[in-house]
Amino acid sequence: MSADNTPKAARTQLRPPLKWAGGKRWLVPILKQYWLKHRGKRLVEPFCGGLAVPLGLEPSDALLNDINPHLINFYKWVQKGLIITLQMEQKEDIYYRYRKRFNELIGPLGRQNSKEAAELFYYLNRTGYNGLCRFNQNGEFNVPFGRHSRINYVKDFTAYQELFARWEFRCGDFQALELAPNDFVYADPPYDVEFTQYSKESFQWEDQVRLAHWLAEHDGPVVLSNQATPRIVELYYDLGFHLRFLRAPRKISCTGDRSPVKEVLAIRNC
Repeated sequence: MSADNTPKAARTQLRPPLKWAGGKRWLVPILKQYWLKHRGKRLVEPFCGGLAVPLGLEPSDALLNDINPHLINFYKWVQKGLIITLQMEQKEDIYYRYRKRFNELIGPLGRQNSKEAAELFYYLNRTGYNGLCRFNQNGEFNVPFGRHSRINYVKDFTAYQELFARWEFRCGDFQALELAPNDFVYADPPYDVEFTQYSKESFQWEDQVRLAHWLAEHDGPVVLSNQATPRIVELYYDLGFHLRFLRAPRKISCTGDRSPVKEVLAIRNC
């Protein structure tokens, strides 16, 4: 086991197009230490989120998966060369009108894979409170209007098209992914924390265990990041992973504690 100080956020050629909770731009310099030895391999990310890692590593081949269908729909439209024609303004009345339209598209209209849904998802992500992606029990997006000093909306995403053309985007459970023996897998699942009510899809302890065993069975290189809770540390240590501890730049705020979060990298076959 080893300890590290928090690195500065990595500078990448293309920034993540969305705001995403728990983004890993700060972790890219450390991940590169493992990736550079395997960069000719396919990068597989079962929980791709905001794409900070693949945009930082720039693999020539990648399989990027997430359980959120609206996130993946947005990326697939970016892959096609998305240019947003939607009027985007930082106004509360427009925000709630667009939120209602988005919920109609993903609900009764059944058009969740449309270009309009992708455009609205981007606008809601940039304009909503703190970049949250949250749905109620009826499957409706319910994040309130955010309070931002200024938002720089992007309309033209064609700069991402060449890089995205090399990548395959999937939506589903991580265990449905078909891994090749040499794939480099980076997994950043929902963290093992008590406060899980902000997520639509609940990732329970049973899923953490299922993921750990799935990763342990892979013959190729594996790096996992998670909050360094005692049970996560024990789980991956018992499965034979090398553990590396980091101090993340984010802070604990739900309890009023502003100390840095301790995270762990679980490393195997690197």
